[in-house]
Amino acid sequence: MTVDSVSFARSFSQVTVVGAGNVGSTLAQRLLEHNLANVVLIDIVAGRPQGVALDLAQAAGSEGHNRTIVGTNDYQDTASSDIVVITAGLPRRPGMTRDDLTQTNGKIVIETVRQALAVSPQANIIVVTNPLDVMTYLAWKASGLPPQQVMGMAGVLDSARFQRFIAWELGVPPQDVSAMVLGGHGDLMVPLPRYTTVSGIPVGELMSTDRLAELIDRTRNGGAEIVQLLKQGGAYYAPASSACVMVEAILRHQRRILPLAAHLTGQYGLEDLYLGVPCRLGQGGVEEILELSLTAEEQEALARSAASVREQLQGALALLDG
Repeated sequence: MTVDSVSFARSFSQVTVVGAGNVGSTLAQRLLEHNLANVVLIDIVAGRPQGVALDLAQAAGSEGHNRTIVGTNDYQDTASSDIVVITAGLPRRPGMTRDDLTQTNGKIVIETVRQALAVSPQANIIVVTNPLDVMTYLAWKASGLPPQQVMGMAGVLDSARFQRFIAWELGVPPQDVSAMVLGGHGDLMVPLPRYTTVSGIPVGELMSTDRLAELIDRTRNGGAEIVQLLKQGGAYYAPASSACVMVEAILRHQRRILPLAAHLTGQYGLEDLYLGVPCRLGQGGVEEILELSLTAEEQEALARSAASVREQLQGALALLDG
């Protein structure tokens, strides 16, 4: 690069994507093709991020964007990033739950945060690595950042799955469906039919209670269904798109209301926990946590989800001392 081209490149926002596997590589592609930011793709495997970056760079002319991408194994190359998205970690395999990943991925997330923030101390952090809610809490503790700058990609993906299943069932475009899913990013997530509409019509008025319950169950097992079909690895197109939605909301200060894993300080009766709740997302990260009015049944379901996350978290906190 010439001096002029470097100056031109840094006139744009910069996003570091940690992990050049399927999710990270697809997210890098989304960010570039949406013309959102320059991308630094980093991975511990020599050659992997460099190869992916070169391939994506060669597509720029065909895709009509003017963003740059760099592949690297050195965190120094990620300096001054506006956002760091953590996708690195062991993927799920058939029969493996998100909980099984806690110890291995916890170590990866903690080390990643510390290295990334050493050169980008003011960056917002988005965690994609599973088990999502626990990894986001560990990332926050390891970062030393205000909690609003650290968040997890949970409800955006879960709501997108619920949205798609409802759209298929009713034969409508998914854009007509507004879905809401709260709770942990796992089997105890809490889809909320009362806050899910199709062109403003409550979804419960458009299908039977039994059929809606089946779609809720499929949403809860949306990731596991894909793992079983693929046999190796898990979902990556939809997770990458969901993370891209969050990056865009921050970089363009859209102040969108999105369900994501945020740090709770008494909201919904929950304290010192990262859990999926509706938030206003803008340039400063999580600008506001919105408290929905829940029925006793919904509140109980959310409490069960929170208890499961807290139980996982207790076994992971020791990793911060390592």
